[in-house]
Amino acid sequence: MKKVFLILFAAGLMATSFTSCREKKTVGDEIEDVADDIEDAAD
Repeated sequence: MKKVFLILFAAGLMATSFTSCREKKTVGDEIEDVADDIEDAAD
């Protein structure tokens, strides 16, 4: 029984450590960021 709980705990720990909280940027977001940077540089 202890091994089952230990394995489940280890699996849960690994699952949370490999998932990221960061926001995923799309290509449209990247293009928008570059356009804003160019606009700022022109000013």
